[in-house]
Amino acid sequence: MDRTAWTVVTDEGALVELVGEPGQRARDKVRDHLLDVDRAWLAAAPFCVLATSDADGRCDASPKGDPAGTLVHVVDDRTIAIAERPGNRRVDGYRNVLANPHVGLVFVIPGRGDTLRVGGRASIVSEAPFLDEMVVRGHRPVLALVVDVERVFFHCSKAFLRSHLWDPETWDPFGTVPRRAVIAHEIEPDGRSVEELDTYYGSAYERGLYG
Repeated sequence: MDRTAWTVVTDEGALVELVGEPGQRARDKVRDHLLDVDRAWLAAAPFCVLATSDADGRCDASPKGDPAGTLVHVVDDRTIAIAERPGNRRVDGYRNVLANPHVGLVFVIPGRGDTLRVGGRASIVSEAPFLDEMVVRGHRPVLALVVDVERVFFHCSKAFLRSHLWDPETWDPFGTVPRRAVIAHEIEPDGRSVEELDTYYGSAYERGLYG
């Protein structure tokens, strides 16, 4: 790849010259604690993305999902908790948190273009009374990610409007990209057939969501 024709931005001054300065409302909207409207948003959001980085700056972004009202437990106006549910046990984000506690979260409500962004310092908690309040389908989480909130603000809807994410007429989930079972069979082979993987990623996957 020839990069000689690229113009690379390497300092903040050059970046600001290209994109401009934020308006006062955008600059001043960041808060260090949750308001009632933030609590309402967190209660309505069934999905978020957790961004982390290891000690060397290698980044990861991990989706988290639970039924609305159970994704986030608000401990207080400066503390939230997100349950760890059964997965593939890679726990890349949690490994990162052990090395670098700084995290960023984007909380999404289906159909809404605006989002809620939260940043802060995280810790991994294996036992606390609030875990009893994070039970879903009878399963109490074995871990929770607790975030001490440092930054919280609402983000505008332009990215969702540009992407038409919530417009069903633009959806074509299997038009050019094969289904998950085919991808796993081709690039993550473990001896199972496509048909067996279809079952795994279908009914078996649903049964194992919480235990």
